[in-house]
Amino acid sequence: MLTPNQIIIKRVFDLSLAVLLLPFVLIPVILLIILASLDTGQNGLFSQYRVGRNGRLFKLYKIRTLKGEAHDSIIEIKQQATQLGSWLRKRKLDELPQIWNILAGSMSWVGPRPDVPGYADELSGEDRIVLSVRPGLTGPATIKYKDEDKLLLAQEDPQEYNDNVIWPDKVEINKQYIKNWSLIKDIKYLLASV
Repeated sequence: MLTPNQIIIKRVFDLSLAVLLLPFVLIPVILLIILASLDTGQNGLFSQYRVGRNGRLFKLYKIRTLKGEAHDSIIEIKQQATQLGSWLRKRKLDELPQIWNILAGSMSWVGPRPDVPGYADELSGEDRIVLSVRPGLTGPATIKYKDEDKLLLAQEDPQEYNDNVIWPDKVEINKQYIKNWSLIKDIKYLLASV
């Protein structure tokens, strides 16, 4: 686990970078929300409850990329993604509103990706260390699985593959990230993500 001093350093870095980038991100996010609203016929700002630090739920914000309400499987996501939505998802621009999650303290720039209930909140034993840090916009597992949608679509049973191959690997990657955390590594992960 991160020490109290490391947690403070990580949070100060998160806030400083978010405040620095906010003026450059604000107008593009507003424009993307308007375009997504026109494209999907729904509110262009999508929110969903995710599992955060210490297992607490928080509202994660994204640009809406899908039509309809139920997006339970990777197949549905592929079928319901609009052309603009697919473009945004491929470039990860749909994630830009999460700068507000970072400013609010529910997320960090780097850390385990926040999952829907039913995954991180059900971890046990040593694996629960994943819940000791704020979830991140990017991180080592996110970088490794940057083409996760394609990988899952290539499987006969995407849900089974996710639950038995990808998810356990992400847990291990995230545990190692937390055990070996450093600010320099966070900066490297950010640069690799860009």
